[in-house]
Amino acid sequence: MVITVNGKRWEGEVGAKETLLDFLRERLNLTGTKCGCRSGDCGACKVLLDGEAVNSCTLLVKNLSGKTVLTIEGLAVGDNLHPVQKAFVEKGAIQCGFCTPGMVIQSVALLRKNPLPTEKEIVEALDNNLCRCTGYKKIIEAVQAAASENERIKVSLERNTPPGRQPETEKSRWQGVGARLPNLNARAKVTGRTKYLSDLRFPDLVYGKILYSPQAHARIRSIDTRAAEALPGVLAVATCLNTPSVLYNSALRYERHGLPADERIFPPVVRYVGDRVAAAAALTPEVAAQALSLIKVDYEVLPAVFDAEEALRPEAPRLQAGGNLVREIKVEAGRVALGMAASAYVFEDRIHTPRPHHLALELHACVAQFDPDGKLTVWSTTQNIFAYRVLLAHIFSLPLHKVRVIKPPSGGAFGGKLEMTIEPVAAVLSQMCSRPVKIELTRRETMVSTRTRHAAVVEIKTGVQKDGRILAQEIKVIANTGAYTSSAINVLSAMGDKAFKQYRIPNLTYLGYPVLTNTPVAGAMRGYGSPQLVLAREIHLDRVAKALHLDPVEFRRRNLVQPGDINPKNGESLGGCYPLPCLEEGAEVFGWADWQSPVLPPHIKRGIGMAVGLHGSGVYPVHADVSTVTIKLNEDGTGILGTGAQDLGQGSDTVLAQIACQILGMDLADWTLVSADTELTPWDVGTYASRVTWVAGQAAKLCAEKIADQIKDKAAEVLKAAKDELRLADHKIISTRGEVLLLKDVVWRIQQEDGRELMATHTHKAAFNAVSYGADFAEVEVDTMNEQVKVLRLVAVHDVGKALNPLLVEGQIEGGVQMGLGYALWEDLKLNASGRVTNPSLKRYRMAKAADMPELTVRLVERGEELGAFGAKSIGECATVPVAPAIVNAVVNAIGRNIDVLPLKGGLKNIRSRY
Repeated sequence: MVITVNGKRWEGEVGAKETLLDFLRERLNLTGTKCGCRSGDCGACKVLLDGEAVNSCTLLVKNLSGKTVLTIEGLAVGDNLHPVQKAFVEKGAIQCGFCTPGMVIQSVALLRKNPLPTEKEIVEALDNNLCRCTGYKKIIEAVQAAASENERIKVSLERNTPPGRQPETEKSRWQGVGARLPNLNARAKVTGRTKYLSDLRFPDLVYGKILYSPQAHARIRSIDTRAAEALPGVLAVATCLNTPSVLYNSALRYERHGLPADERIFPPVVRYVGDRVAAAAALTPEVAAQALSLIKVDYEVLPAVFDAEEALRPEAPRLQAGGNLVREIKVEAGRVALGMAASAYVFEDRIHTPRPHHLALELHACVAQFDPDGKLTVWSTTQNIFAYRVLLAHIFSLPLHKVRVIKPPSGGAFGGKLEMTIEPVAAVLSQMCSRPVKIELTRRETMVSTRTRHAAVVEIKTGVQKDGRILAQEIKVIANTGAYTSSAINVLSAMGDKAFKQYRIPNLTYLGYPVLTNTPVAGAMRGYGSPQLVLAREIHLDRVAKALHLDPVEFRRRNLVQPGDINPKNGESLGGCYPLPCLEEGAEVFGWADWQSPVLPPHIKRGIGMAVGLHGSGVYPVHADVSTVTIKLNEDGTGILGTGAQDLGQGSDTVLAQIACQILGMDLADWTLVSADTELTPWDVGTYASRVTWVAGQAAKLCAEKIADQIKDKAAEVLKAAKDELRLADHKIISTRGEVLLLKDVVWRIQQEDGRELMATHTHKAAFNAVSYGADFAEVEVDTMNEQVKVLRLVAVHDVGKALNPLLVEGQIEGGVQMGLGYALWEDLKLNASGRVTNPSLKRYRMAKAADMPELTVRLVERGEELGAFGAKSIGECATVPVAPAIVNAVVNAIGRNIDVLPLKGGLKNIRSRY
């Protein structure tokens, strides 16, 4: 066949089942075209085929002879980006970047047909393209900007005048703290040059596939692998019979972290449908998959339990000898019984929260290689390279210097890549066959056999005074942690910690019960316990306010914490907490006080709702919250910044560089970031808990100040000036007398005259956990005939301390809204009676598309946090927390009926009978 790709003719033979996606990626090494599903549902693989945007994963290349294909790599001309690519970069439409090539291709196809589309037409065009990071808003703005730029150029050409360049403002040139700058690697992502893990090439690579249990609970009597091992092309077959049986906890964060260890690479007793049974390594993925089909497993089926409350009963099947309760977690302050007795009114509720999946567009993947000296190197899409190093060293009885973990660019995570899953499997296969082994899960495998959010039943009892002030509260959470302990204790403890930081409640008891069941394993997910707690509490408190005839805003106004309040649990200050300004600004921007429902048909109902959410900044005081940053300046005035923190698309590398720019008077283009490699970067506790800006940001600031101090020492010597007379700006050292030295000249002098490297390292250990707050206000429309909910608009106001990069902060909030929207309306992994997930695909698992997003307004409250870098605190997780309860409260306001089971699509089943 003959095909033209990016202007180059290709001729040759192709496989009968070879897709266009595989042809581009494997034969032509055009890896900018991504694989997120292989079912035509995510749009990450889109290319232009004879000018039409198509999903390359569903097309057989043998049928495309004579066709012309344009991939993301073929859009830019030299260094000149296509207008759509340029707009995506400038508008901040790129976070993890995994969906970006497909989004750009689809947008180019739209603008070729419709040069000036409306917002509705853009949204319709993007219907088959999914994004988990951005919330789509900045993507839509980018397409609009590209259309406007095309029109500007067209008009200029029609008038025979050069279009010229848009003037660069002083603000756009500023690249320090507060500048609205795109991600450092946005250009590489928008052109398809960024190499994610599955884009990397390794010599002698072989492929691993995992056999998963079809039983929810069973003892493996025997495994016959002889036929699989005899299959040509198979190099190794691993089972519980020939691999280490070391127990571990995949949520381990650091050496000697005391968590219950109940996982193995391959357990002799499988605990859920999707548990690991065996694995094979072969010369091709197809042969590895065929080998799995030849493995014969004899199971002794055991009783199973899927519901957490049922699992607590004495007669329930036990997943471990001590019972299914992992641990009781109790936190309390004051005297709750007395507080309840003194209350004028007491209210109780019971709320069920769902089990959503992270659904990062990049599939879980890793490559592991044991070298001849016994050293293990793992490339992983992890959020915590140093934790994986500890775990792998433990499993394979290796010293830490014999394990290296490297994180390539990540295509999204949201907590789902914090806990180790497939890496030990790839490692043991590599050990067995002495070749590097790659495992890449399918979308189904990723959804079933990695991690989910904890589904929970939350019982709340609240005692209030007549004026609505809360006197006492009891919170009991029964959380389904799935088949293994994993991060159950951490998540339920974090939930309990947040319970004391939202409202002024003098008497409060929190009880957390993480429970083992024969279901997919629950773990870390964006918000880490806060979404479940806040969803249930805010629904409950809305009902309390209604019973007291108080406006929901006024009720919260009387009870929210304020700056300097004391945590009743430990007597420590909450610091600069500003939920009230978020509440007030949100209510004003939304028009809460003046809202009235328009006149609508009887089956259409409008309603408004609001909620306040919170999340912390880091892991202090649970364990040491440490980040280290190293900075080295080169003699030409450029720099290298090293960090063990991992940028997952949120832009932390960019923010760390901006902090250094602010202090050293440099530009982003001056920096190379070296990150996330256990051999090349300093130790870091990981990228989770919204901690990078809070902890690593402060490390970067203090490290840069050490560099600035050395520069000023040398400049003061040269200029015969006092250090406090010098400042760094615009690549110069400037004295109060107007004398100027170039930064590169000072660095050269330090190197050549003083004979030393200009570098510094700073380790920052957080001694406080700042809390971020947000208030969301939603308006919804409910069609009671077809049980559909549409969120029309949402206002999100967040207390961020200081926005070091407002463009990236807005992007985090907009993306958080998208995830919270799904949490409220659709997202839930469903199980059948035998424990099998029934919706493990993008066709059957509903996440928000561009058309589902409301009209969204974001506002920032910037009042500073004393111990944060330039006053900054976290935003990544808090962005999601108040969204779902605001939407649920709006729906309840619309239909006049309480909803106790989430997501809402399940909770609205009986609406039709009411009208």
